[in-house]
Amino acid sequence: MESLKKNEDFRLVYKSGKSCANRYLVMYVRKNDRENSRIGISVSKKVGNSVVRHRIKRLVKESYRLHETEFEGGSDIVVVARRSADGASYQMIEKALLSLMRAHKLVRKKRVSEDDQEGNDRSDQVLS
Repeated sequence: MESLKKNEDFRLVYKSGKSCANRYLVMYVRKNDRENSRIGISVSKKVGNSVVRHRIKRLVKESYRLHETEFEGGSDIVVVARRSADGASYQMIEKALLSLMRAHKLVRKKRVSEDDQEGNDRSDQVLS
């Protein structure tokens, strides 16, 4: 997982990227010329003290890390936490992040296995 670190990279994504938002997070996405996506997480002092801000950053980073293989590459992503993210559980942040990734069409479509394509569903077979 690569991350955005430079202020100039964040500004570029804010300026020329597309944004979507939900109750807990705002996400800005801009295509880049790289193979992998880079993520930057921003949590304002308005959200809470440093402990609260760092917790939210960790939750977003971990949600992204666990689902990284499901996401399309080649984008710069900035996630901005809203005030309502303070006190949100991991599951709420994960759900919010995934919904924004879907809204930006960054989630890969799941491939159907060959058995499912051929109609060989083995779920109804009885084992003796």
